[in-house]
Amino acid sequence: MFTKILIANRGEIACRVAATARRMGIKTVAVYSDADAGAKHVAVCDEAVLIGPAAAKESYLRADKIIEVALATGAQAIHPGYGFLSENAKFAQACAEAGLVFIGPPASSISAMGSKSAAKELMEKAQVPLVPGYHGENQDADFLQQQADKITYPVLLKASAGGGGKGMRIVEQSADFKAALASCKREAINSFGDDKVLVERYLTRPRHIEIQVFADTQGDCVYLFERDCSVQRRHQKVLEEAPAPGMTPERRRAMGEAAVAAAKAVGYVGAGTVEFIANQDGSFYFMEMNTRLQVEHPVTEMITGLDLVEWQLRVASGEPLPLKQEQLKLSGHALEARIYAENPDKGFLPSIGTLRHLRTPAATEFEVSQSGASIVRIDSGVRQGDAISPFYDPMIAKLIVWGQDRQQALAAMATALAQYQIVGLASNVKFLQRLIAGKPFSEADLDTGLIERHHDTLFPAATPVAIEVFALAAASLLLSERNSTHNAGSDPWTNTDGWRLNGNLQRRLAFVDDGQASPLDITYEAGRWLLHHEQFDAQTFKQMTVLEQDGNAIEISLGDRTVAGTVVREGEQFHVFYGGSQYTLGYVDPLLHAGDTEAEGGRLTAPMPGKIVALLVTQGEQVKKGAPLLIMEAMKMEHTIAAPADGLVEELLYTVGDQVSESAQLLVFKPA
Repeated sequence: MFTKILIANRGEIACRVAATARRMGIKTVAVYSDADAGAKHVAVCDEAVLIGPAAAKESYLRADKIIEVALATGAQAIHPGYGFLSENAKFAQACAEAGLVFIGPPASSISAMGSKSAAKELMEKAQVPLVPGYHGENQDADFLQQQADKITYPVLLKASAGGGGKGMRIVEQSADFKAALASCKREAINSFGDDKVLVERYLTRPRHIEIQVFADTQGDCVYLFERDCSVQRRHQKVLEEAPAPGMTPERRRAMGEAAVAAAKAVGYVGAGTVEFIANQDGSFYFMEMNTRLQVEHPVTEMITGLDLVEWQLRVASGEPLPLKQEQLKLSGHALEARIYAENPDKGFLPSIGTLRHLRTPAATEFEVSQSGASIVRIDSGVRQGDAISPFYDPMIAKLIVWGQDRQQALAAMATALAQYQIVGLASNVKFLQRLIAGKPFSEADLDTGLIERHHDTLFPAATPVAIEVFALAAASLLLSERNSTHNAGSDPWTNTDGWRLNGNLQRRLAFVDDGQASPLDITYEAGRWLLHHEQFDAQTFKQMTVLEQDGNAIEISLGDRTVAGTVVREGEQFHVFYGGSQYTLGYVDPLLHAGDTEAEGGRLTAPMPGKIVALLVTQGEQVKKGAPLLIMEAMKMEHTIAAPADGLVEELLYTVGDQVSESAQLLVFKPA
């Protein structure tokens, strides 16, 4: 067994690998970029070496630098994690040539499965079922459109070297084909350095089911059951679970044996995942093989009680697989929710910022055993105070739960999500809560279009915020003012306790909910306040008293009720966590905004840092509401900026290739 390994990755997967290595007594070497100097994965490893600037191509994608560091630190092997160099055959080969063990499959296996089109040819020979499509070398746009017309629409365009949902487009009709192809190729070349695509029939209401396989150097290969990854947005997974709901033993065996056949066809070694697209009738087709550990591997660990990273290390060191197929057992049900820094209400745009407040449910860092009670596990590479930057994937954590059955696992996930608190950037926690509580997911009516199909339910219209939320925000503000008075000593001019000579101070707090003013009238009394809000009858005031405050946690009495929550103030925003949900209220300070004027209109700004990759209009052009104006590329994903109304494009402020910062004005637009 190895005594020291280098982890050629960052974030939660680097921390995850380090946890198993530490348990096995193996020393670890972290590598990091300038942007990650204070990152968690640097802190949890035994050694850490700077390898370059923030951009991945100058740091985490520098194969030569990583190998140099491994040799210099005495590491015997390199674990690539997922992403970056994990499926790079040249890197795997370079490791071997340098005398280092690549903890993954041989370069030949990566090459064989690295091209989706070549992989499908191999699978056809291995008699693994395939979706009808074109996987050849001819990339002429007219030819590809002809193939799509033959396959019949809708079709799916997919980057041949792709992964992670990037470089994929659904085309509904022939007239849209070439525009979708150009966009797909642009994204593919930016993400993978290869713009080759394949065309396949797009199945309606398919499920995404994948099989975890493991092979050793002795020629043995097993499957560790399946994961259902059907719930996706932008072709990227949101929720994963194991086992797949409704899976029969016969179908599990058929898919498992097909996955093993696929792995053996390329002489596979180590952990891999064979992904299938499955029809509702039970038929399934090979999609691709990911020649690495998957993001969602924890759900397999939870239902098998196995440590897949330990298996990777043992197999890479030459040991046989720890168990045979007949020894593998499936127990209970596991769910994984990917908690991202993103805004679901804005098309899941990634969010950049600092985690100013982060509270999680009580959880283990790494747990696979089952005792009957539900288990909560969090795999994360960030802590409170860390930044989510534009350079890397915006994942905050993976929240994993295990239960004796799917019902118990769902309940555990709902409870855990209700306890997650994030302030400093947008997150998808509230969306995940709606998703798992919704009828389609809770009843396992699954397919890859679930989110789009139930959009109105998952993105409901805003509802009025309960008075308890306003009361908690008001209590936090009033306590803060009272504490500032106490800190000021005996200066009467800074006193904010509301004392008046001939009566009680009455004051209006101007809170804003979803852009709508929602004032709260306060009357100061000795040791308490009286509150009035539009939700009350005209003459009704409720008494509010603070019962306890511990940091951001506040407990108050409101009328005859006790209300407890957490309030985090961030500038003029109050983030209130109450009843398992997060609410964000604006607070308008009348003194601070006394001289404000109406904001300038007609501006379109960048939703995040990125690069201009296409201009779709010209200066002086008249456009309709919703018309695409330009395309930005950020985090290797394309984002279209559309016209907010009918109007005139007066001036384009950037050209193709320009880098822009978040909130930068992109063009001058004059509404009609």
